[in-house]
Amino acid sequence: MAAALTSAFVRPIANAIPANRAGIAFSRAFIASSLWLASPPLKGSRVEPGIRGEWVRGPEVTEGNAVVLYIHGSGYALCSARTHRGLTTRVSDGTGLPVFACEYRLAPRHRFPNAADDVRAAYDRLLDQGYRRILVAGDSAGGHLAVDLAAQLIRERKDPPAALALFSPLFDVTFSLAAQRERMSPDPMISAAAAARLVGLYTVDADLGSARLRFAFDDIKGFPPTIIQAGGREMLAADAIELARALRRAGADCELDVVPGQMHVFQALTRFIPEAGPAMERACRFLTENLPAIARAA
Repeated sequence: MAAALTSAFVRPIANAIPANRAGIAFSRAFIASSLWLASPPLKGSRVEPGIRGEWVRGPEVTEGNAVVLYIHGSGYALCSARTHRGLTTRVSDGTGLPVFACEYRLAPRHRFPNAADDVRAAYDRLLDQGYRRILVAGDSAGGHLAVDLAAQLIRERKDPPAALALFSPLFDVTFSLAAQRERMSPDPMISAAAAARLVGLYTVDADLGSARLRFAFDDIKGFPPTIIQAGGREMLAADAIELARALRRAGADCELDVVPGQMHVFQALTRFIPEAGPAMERACRFLTENLPAIARAA
């Protein structure tokens, strides 16, 4: 029902919004209000400002040297740590760990690789603050940024995150996989063409075949354990499936859940989708089960 209503009312608006300054401003306000309505912050959680981001702590958080770095999505151009408090407070509650929701520079003003560089800076700051056990979670474009972060750390022979949880991750920035999937069934939220225009604000002038945008993992060994969740009704289900295949070919431990009937980042729609809670619980359990009991010395 939620997918049907979204398809009837949200998709036409999303497809009609132009990818210009006015369109981006409208989209940011629309998404912020929609997420706040669909998934308000979990009661009892605490939110505190941080450097280029915010700290989120659920009601029963354990302090120590473990933390979750959360990377929000929305096409590299929309959303913020604030809009995603519904997700981040639940990740903190589900893992029992503090969450740092990082802010990164947004398109169209800031282009590739600005967002990826900001995510790396957030990861390095957590290390500098004494966190030695770092988990990473992200949705949509944030999932793409999370994979890039882990891959870059491995290439530099540095310790990657202990585990990743990716909600409806973007894998193919050209949206060719999404377009193929959409020909079978339209995405309830937005068309592949409209989503490609949005992401194109970030990737314009970039080499879409670069290792930081088109993941092949040919030179990657030791990728962290990863859980990927996607909705069966969304076009990025194709990306989730192909990303899981690529990680498994590279030897990674990767679990994939494509939940029938669900749409993009359905975990954020807790007020309307009963499956959102159990999916989040499973993702958080995967993260904590892959958290080392004792961190290696720095």
